[in-house]
Amino acid sequence: MSKRWYPFNPENVPCEIKLPEVSIYNLLEDSALKFPQHTAVIDGEKKLTYSELKKAVDHLAAALHHKGFKKGDRICVMLPNCKEYIIASYAIHRLGGVIVQVNPMYQLAELKYVFKDSEAKWLISRSEQQQKVEEIGVSDEFIMIEADDKASDKPNNMYNWIQEERDELPAHEIQSKIDIALLQYTGGTTGYPKGAMLTHFNIVSNIYQSYVAYAGVYERGGEIVLGIAPVYHAMGMMNMSVTIFSGSTYVAVEQFNINKLPHLIRNYKITTLSGSPTMYIALLRHPDIQTGDLDSLKICTCGSSPMPVEVMNEFELRSGARIVEAYGLTEATTGVCRNPMVGIRKVGSIGIPYPNTDIKVVDIETRTTEVPVGEPGELIIKGPQIMKGYWKNPEETEYTIRNEWLYTGDIATMDEDGYFYIAGRLKDLIISGGYNIYPAEIENVLYEHPAISEAVVYGVPDSYYGEVVKAAVVLKQHMITTEEEIISWCNERLAKYKYPRLIDIRDSLPKTTVGKILRRVLVEEEKEKFNAPNSNS
Repeated sequence: MSKRWYPFNPENVPCEIKLPEVSIYNLLEDSALKFPQHTAVIDGEKKLTYSELKKAVDHLAAALHHKGFKKGDRICVMLPNCKEYIIASYAIHRLGGVIVQVNPMYQLAELKYVFKDSEAKWLISRSEQQQKVEEIGVSDEFIMIEADDKASDKPNNMYNWIQEERDELPAHEIQSKIDIALLQYTGGTTGYPKGAMLTHFNIVSNIYQSYVAYAGVYERGGEIVLGIAPVYHAMGMMNMSVTIFSGSTYVAVEQFNINKLPHLIRNYKITTLSGSPTMYIALLRHPDIQTGDLDSLKICTCGSSPMPVEVMNEFELRSGARIVEAYGLTEATTGVCRNPMVGIRKVGSIGIPYPNTDIKVVDIETRTTEVPVGEPGELIIKGPQIMKGYWKNPEETEYTIRNEWLYTGDIATMDEDGYFYIAGRLKDLIISGGYNIYPAEIENVLYEHPAISEAVVYGVPDSYYGEVVKAAVVLKQHMITTEEEIISWCNERLAKYKYPRLIDIRDSLPKTTVGKILRRVLVEEEKEKFNAPNSNS
């Protein structure tokens, strides 16, 4: 099937671009050369120019090299969004090391698994994590570097190493298409997480693709980017990386706190914002957002779940910015599709592929035959951002990547113009009485309900149908409705086999650190109820 989206690429967004075979560190090097005195990072009261950032990066890299760190070594980085994360990551890239992204909120079992599986011998973290790390029982060979921006007499304090101002560094020899830059653990919903191996070329390519897809709206050296998505997550890592590549300013937000966002946007005149629908909803509902507060925004990207049309329209009216829905996944570095910044945007769609990216929708059974336009199938992707594979897991790699195509496990459709729409996950597919039901379709209907703020749909076990459709919803503030009324709303807008039979009105929904609703948590709750003794299900 031809690449139907080609005619819909904006004039200044080519379908194919030349991608350099360079290292991630080279991008910082280039920005420091072009924007030496421009502010690179704002972290609370602290600021670093690009010249200062590169100097700190090089000194830390030299200190690591002096301590015996070498190319290919795995090093866990367990930090929130902060200047220390940026300094550490580029220092590691300078030496050709492999960053193992670790969520600072991980508990002992999670940490133990990642440390053991990655075979990391180094860790950069804060002193507050010391006890947790010691309880894991890491070997004597393990070296913890404390990333605390304060005076310390500890020999392994990161800032002590930087202040040594060592400058002896090995040759910077990176084979960008071969050398792994990042191990991003993902996919732990049905077993142990898998480490996606992302090369320098994967990440650099996705940085270029993302930047070009902004269609000339993103100004080099001119953006103020709110670093709210966690850097240990793929979306947050790419948000930070594009900022540094473009010579713009990254405002680090250590932890999501909706009460602090209005001040940050106002104070720093934020121009670029990326997040989940939950964040945009929370901003609109916040009492501290006044007229004009959002006027500085010009680039707003939404991912992780569909953006309700009502929310999108209201936010754009109040900010003047255009919200573009996008799609990505860890195995594709992060970015794959985005609605154009200029030109035709289709609300509810994830847009059209990035430059140098090909996408197909294939039959779920054969996983090879393309389905007709408008019909659901599995979304598969080919492009330079596709991971090298899963760390020490050739079986999963072989299952997920076939003939250079990444099989996402997401169910999607493509329209006549080549715009793609996500219908759900293969694993989230609800089969009720023999019918295939896609949660996203029902969620879209729920979001149209005037009283509903958030919604998620999932299948629950049923002894007769196999599964029945259930929806968990959160109501807008001061709005009232009933379970029966919501069911009736859906019944009027969906085929009889699709509408939810069960409604759970809740105060909140379980979410990830980037605001993505955790459907699987609700599914597990239902399974426990179904399997419980004396269950009436």
